[in-house]
Amino acid sequence: MFDVRPLSGSFGAEVIGFTIGENNTAEQVEAVKALWAKHKILLFREQSMDEKVLVDFSRQFGELEIHVRTEYLSPHHPEVLYISNIKDGDRKIGILADTEVGWHYDQIYLPRPAVGSLLCADILPPTGGNTEFADMAAAYQSLPEGTRERLKGCRAIQSYEAFNRAYSVPTNDAQKKRSPDIEHPLVRRHPITGKDALYLCPGMTTEIVGWNATESSEMLEELFEWCVKPEFVYSHQWQAGDAILWDNACTMHRRDPFDQNYQRLMKRTTILPAAHLAVPV
Repeated sequence: MFDVRPLSGSFGAEVIGFTIGENNTAEQVEAVKALWAKHKILLFREQSMDEKVLVDFSRQFGELEIHVRTEYLSPHHPEVLYISNIKDGDRKIGILADTEVGWHYDQIYLPRPAVGSLLCADILPPTGGNTEFADMAAAYQSLPEGTRERLKGCRAIQSYEAFNRAYSVPTNDAQKKRSPDIEHPLVRRHPITGKDALYLCPGMTTEIVGWNATESSEMLEELFEWCVKPEFVYSHQWQAGDAILWDNACTMHRRDPFDQNYQRLMKRTTILPAAHLAVPV
């Protein structure tokens, strides 16, 4: 139905000949869903940045979340989060302005974490701001068998506050109540494909539950280093009009910094799993 070009040796594909929101048929959307499950991240070039179009398309993949950072939501479509360094007077319109953003899973800190995100490039600086994605399923499968055995049944603490201290801005009291530290499995079974993936990230995973501090720290550092080996990573250099749909149950991502003298505006929707698949296992 569509032409597909691999983005890396491990995962990711560019979908050629598909326009988001251009009278997409149910058959086309199902084909995209199948490609998404297979490739984990999908790139669509030369797409519209119309927010209603992006919201309507994203909603075909699941319920959309209204992000906890309400101050950075689109004033017209609250399902859209702005990631930007642009200011409206003294107010920043978006989050994660222009510095480096370390490796993380979106919303791993929530009881019902996002299963996917659609990120769209509206305004870009001439250089910088590249996004890297890590294939956490491939990273898990490539671990030594002994390490996989040690991780069976383990759970870890995920902290949005840890991420904000390192890369973002503090949450207010109401937002803190919506995002307290939480436990999730260290190895997550994908709610759709059933495949296992490492479910941790340097930005938010702070400790392995029940392990002593030294063993926990050593194992997490070993895993953090392992899962960003070059064979598991795809680096994307954005072009205006790019849209990337990524699987947030088995890939994590990061962003390079860029020159703050140039504007950047990215628009993101956040896709939730079905209610019966809500809690990671």
